[in-house]
Amino acid sequence: MELDGKVALITGAGHGIGAAMAHRFAQEGAAGLFLVDLDGPAVDALASELTTAGTPTAAQTVDVADPDAVREMVASAQARFGAVDVLCSNAGIGTAQGLDADAATWDRSWSVNVLAHVHAAEAAIPGMVERGGGYVVATCSAAGLLTMVGDAPYSVTKHAAVAFAEWLAVTYGPQGVRVSALCPQGVATALLDGGDGGNSLSSRIVRSAAEVLQPEDVAQSVIDGMAEERFLILPHAQVAEHYRKKAADPDRWIGAMQRFAAAIEDGG
Repeated sequence: MELDGKVALITGAGHGIGAAMAHRFAQEGAAGLFLVDLDGPAVDALASELTTAGTPTAAQTVDVADPDAVREMVASAQARFGAVDVLCSNAGIGTAQGLDADAATWDRSWSVNVLAHVHAAEAAIPGMVERGGGYVVATCSAAGLLTMVGDAPYSVTKHAAVAFAEWLAVTYGPQGVRVSALCPQGVATALLDGGDGGNSLSSRIVRSAAEVLQPEDVAQSVIDGMAEERFLILPHAQVAEHYRKKAADPDRWIGAMQRFAAAIEDGG
C-alpha cells in the first residue's frame, strides 16, 4: 500500500517509532493522521507541528490498556477523517522482569502489548472490510519471533502480538485487509533504556545482539514493507536468519541463547 491520500491512526505516537512513522507518513502524502499516546503534551505538540507543515493531524490522549478508550479512539478518528485506512498499533511497554514480575505487571503487559491490538482491530477492521481494504501494522518486536532474555512479560506478550497479527492476516487478507508485523530488535527509544539508563540485562542483551537503529530507520522499513505488503517487517535483517535457525533446530538455538546471555551477564 502507498500512503499517499490515506488516513492513518498511530498509537504510541508521542515518541520513538510512532512519532517517526507519523513524520514519514506525512512525507509520503498521508491525507490525515490521528495520533494517540499516553503522553498527551507530546502527541499534541507533534500534531500541531505536522498540521502546520501541511498534513491535517489530530491528537488524543489515550491509555490503550483501556478497551473503551481504544474503541472511542477509533471512532474519533473515523469521525474526524471519515475513515481509517491504516491502523498502526504501535504502543508497547517493557518490564525488565522475570519470575519476579507480579500479577499487576503481567496484567498491564497483556493489556498494552496484546489486548490493545485486539480492541483496535475490533473497532477498525469492520470499516476496512466495508470499504474493500485497509492496512494494519502491529509493532510486535523481534522478541515476538525470538525471545527477550531478562523480560518474561515482554517476550510472552510480544509472541502473542505476532500470533494475533498472523491470525488477522489469514482471516481478513481475502477481504482486502493487509497486515504487517513490525519486528525490530534494538531501537534508540525510551523502551530500550528501560528507565534505568539501559543497564538491565534485557537492555544489555539487545544492545549486544545487533546495531541499535534510530526510530527513523524503522519508519523507513515500515514504508518499504507496506509498499511490498510483507507480513514480517524486519528492520534488522539478521532477525530473519535467527528465526530460521530457531525453527530449524530449537534445541541448538536455545543453547546458543543460553551461552550468549551468560556471557553478557558475566561481562557486566
